[in-house]
Amino acid sequence: MIRRSAPGKLYIAGEYAVVEPGHQALLVAVDRFITVRVTPAEHTGRITSALYETRYLTWYRSPDGTVVVERQSNDYVVSAIRHVEQLVREGGGELRFFDLDVHSELAEPDGRKLGLGSSAAVTVATVRAVAGFYDLPLDDLAVYKLAVLASEAVQPVGSGGDIAASAFTGWVSYTSPDRRWLHEVRERTSVGDLVRSPWPHLLIRRLDPPRPSLRVGWTGTPASTPQLVAGVRARARGGADDAAYSAFLRDSESCLDALVRALEEDDSRQVRQQIGRSRHLLTRLGATSGIAIETPRLRRLVEVAQEHGAAAKGSGAGGGDCGIALCLPGTDVPGMCSAWEAAGIRPLDLSVYSRPEDAP
Repeated sequence: MIRRSAPGKLYIAGEYAVVEPGHQALLVAVDRFITVRVTPAEHTGRITSALYETRYLTWYRSPDGTVVVERQSNDYVVSAIRHVEQLVREGGGELRFFDLDVHSELAEPDGRKLGLGSSAAVTVATVRAVAGFYDLPLDDLAVYKLAVLASEAVQPVGSGGDIAASAFTGWVSYTSPDRRWLHEVRERTSVGDLVRSPWPHLLIRRLDPPRPSLRVGWTGTPASTPQLVAGVRARARGGADDAAYSAFLRDSESCLDALVRALEEDDSRQVRQQIGRSRHLLTRLGATSGIAIETPRLRRLVEVAQEHGAAAKGSGAGGGDCGIALCLPGTDVPGMCSAWEAAGIRPLDLSVYSRPEDAP
């Protein structure tokens, strides 16, 4: 049996801007995981997951060897299997049948997602597990690229930042690639060549852990990242609002440069200032697009954290889900968490997760 896990993620700053090629974000991987187990099978394979209404899917192979699911499905797991097996096939490897089991810690028992990037984590975990089954060595960058290719085939909206955090782990500075270039070249380029080639604008850098500790609050309201991102981009780009959107992108880039530098230099004053600036930029973008990125409960989460000495903002696309607090020196963490609970915000028992360098 091959067993591989991938962590969830949270955005620290750079949301929405990072969707545009060449713009950056700061993310962390967190210590809740999706785990994928692969075991050999014969003649057919089965994918088991609580994410499916039927709890499992049975798959076969088409005459050319491609994975075919019994019920029409092009989800992240199936897409990840297909892309890894294409790499195996290009290398002359023999395809085999297997059963694949998915276990997730990124949702509540009732199925509500916590906003920790389950789609990215399941894609990364599947890529790692299927590659392990075929004894295919992949470094973190190759895992990221295969997972992006698999995800783009299912839902071509997003930056890939969640995939980068899940693949590299720890604190990750991420600049998104040119996906228009990717869409154009993938039609005429093999998977192996795409994985080996440099991608325009792409930059992924794992940072040393900064001094401020991270605390996370959950509003209890799930949000749809693809819908929010598509809605904000559609309303904020073009026409009279195009200049404001361009200004948002420039200001976000400046903010991220300053925030990463402040974290690396342990400059608490600048960390607080740039987290506040990132929050303000997102609030202004929400006003421009007419979409509430910071909901009333997220606003209260931030206010409570600030009252107790932390630098805080919403995390990710907003509209619900989580907010983050960077606990600078002097932060009253127990008081903040108690006040969150009194406001109906649940503190999540999460820590930043960094995979050991020698782990698969």
